[in-house]
Amino acid sequence: MAEDSGPRSRSHPGKGFARPLPEEDVRGVEDVPMLRPVHVRKTLLDGEAPIAEEEVLDEGEELKRAEEAPQPEMARPVQIVVAKEDDHAFELDAAALEGILMQEHVRDLNVVVLSVAGAFRKGKSFLLDFMLRYMHNQSPSSWMGGDDDPLTGFTWRGGCERETTGIQVWSEVFVVEKKDGSKVAVLLVDTQGAFDSQSTIKDCATVFALSTMTSSVQVYNLSQNIQEDDLQHLQLFTEYGRLAMEQIFEKPFQKLVFLIRDWCYPYEHVYGLQGGNRFLEKRLQVKQNQHEELQNVRKHIHSCFSSIGCFLLPHPGLKVATNPNFDGRLKDIDNEFKRELQNLVPLLLAPENLVEKEINGAKVTCRDLLEYFKAYIKIYQGEELPHPKSMLQATAEANNLTAVAGAKDSYGKAMEQVCGGDKPYIAPMDLQRQHEQLKETSIQQFRSVKKMGGTEFSQRYQEQLEAELDELHANFLKHNDSKNIFYAARTPATLFAVMFVAYMVSTITGFIGISIIAALANLVMGVSLMSLCVWAYVRYSGEYREVGVAIDLTAEALWEQVLKPLTEQYMEDNIRQTVVNSIRASLTDPATSKSTKLKKN
Repeated sequence: MAEDSGPRSRSHPGKGFARPLPEEDVRGVEDVPMLRPVHVRKTLLDGEAPIAEEEVLDEGEELKRAEEAPQPEMARPVQIVVAKEDDHAFELDAAALEGILMQEHVRDLNVVVLSVAGAFRKGKSFLLDFMLRYMHNQSPSSWMGGDDDPLTGFTWRGGCERETTGIQVWSEVFVVEKKDGSKVAVLLVDTQGAFDSQSTIKDCATVFALSTMTSSVQVYNLSQNIQEDDLQHLQLFTEYGRLAMEQIFEKPFQKLVFLIRDWCYPYEHVYGLQGGNRFLEKRLQVKQNQHEELQNVRKHIHSCFSSIGCFLLPHPGLKVATNPNFDGRLKDIDNEFKRELQNLVPLLLAPENLVEKEINGAKVTCRDLLEYFKAYIKIYQGEELPHPKSMLQATAEANNLTAVAGAKDSYGKAMEQVCGGDKPYIAPMDLQRQHEQLKETSIQQFRSVKKMGGTEFSQRYQEQLEAELDELHANFLKHNDSKNIFYAARTPATLFAVMFVAYMVSTITGFIGISIIAALANLVMGVSLMSLCVWAYVRYSGEYREVGVAIDLTAEALWEQVLKPLTEQYMEDNIRQTVVNSIRASLTDPATSKSTKLKKN
């Protein structure tokens, strides 16, 4: 691949940027002093007008002043989305993006955003640098430059380690006049390569989705062929992008171009757009004998993009792939590659082929694009979207969740046989014992299922199963308690007890003459009676269930906090007294029998 060889490139100067003067411009004038007119006003006694004098400057001072003069900033790649490797998060450099998109001459122009995305070390930045050459010189015959010109612009180099991280844009926004006289702003975007050793699936999905959402033309850079996993990754990444878009009335994305690098089968499909489209048509064809999974992938891709194309590009040559000193000179690139490249770039960037960015059918200006970037990056920084996962992780999760569901279902059916709807009330201790036995059986069933991901991965799902079984047990326990007639009668019994106590207090205090306490007792008795009537109506009609629940909770609190402790204390005292009386009776009986015998004797 082109990007796999050559040293790091330098930034490419844009239009109108100052270049250093050649040496011959100052040769031959070394002995001639450089003159600069300086107007000096003199006050003459005779009233003459001011005269001009000439200040003589030596050559060194003139060159020094020229160097100190402000120079235009060189065009360069600018990082707008920064990848943070420590926590695998992305941040938008809003100030840098604003400095590019909010320039006065472009901010209100409709924008064309061309982005190149794909796997890492496949020549994306190398391709974008040829696009920069075209944007600087759109002559059909000479835009590729001279054979000895090094390729500059977006940084690229040879080797197997990644170069670009996050998302970069070229700092110069190109203004192009279309055939209808309208002007558009063209922005070139380079993205972090996917599937390197330092990026997670979420990182790759976020970069690809963000670039696809903000671009009008997405170039999907692939090597040698379109494989099924390439389509599956495209499905995952585009779905991740579609989830982040709030309202979608049409197809969410615009133009997708599959760029197949190093195409090795020109005898089946010729290089270029025509052969590429025929090849793509076969690859994305939905057939009736295909598996449903394969059909869904192809239908999804067609539903996401309003236009899909493909271009087949030959290999750039062995010098490009194997020479570590390759710096992008055309003389080292195969003629066949150069010929097809000369067709590809105008196909994407010629004025008549430019695709303006649209969202929901409305054209987007540079000013609008800045706001969309800010909104989209906030979505991906939050936790609203599900995290995309690798195929193994997703399969392992589904496998373990299936095992959890099976074990949970077995537990539920067994517990239904113990205390289901038509089963009688069972003692809480017996129910607890049954729960522990069935829980252990369900966990053994979960462990016996063959699962992907290993023991450590499955341990988390076993803990989830145990928590869900305990929750089911709590529900069965409540259902069993509802069958207990005394439990069901707790609320009316508590209310009756409160009414009785209030009535006794009211009677006694009224008789004594403490009218205030008697009135309060009557009020409590009335409220209790009203609550009992409302509770009975709710139980009978099924309406106002919230009121019934509130009355039950209040009665339960009174029972647990007041009546139950008093009852237990009363019962305990009675039992103690009974035991004492029994002991006394047992001690006094022998003495009585002895005295009776003595009397008889």
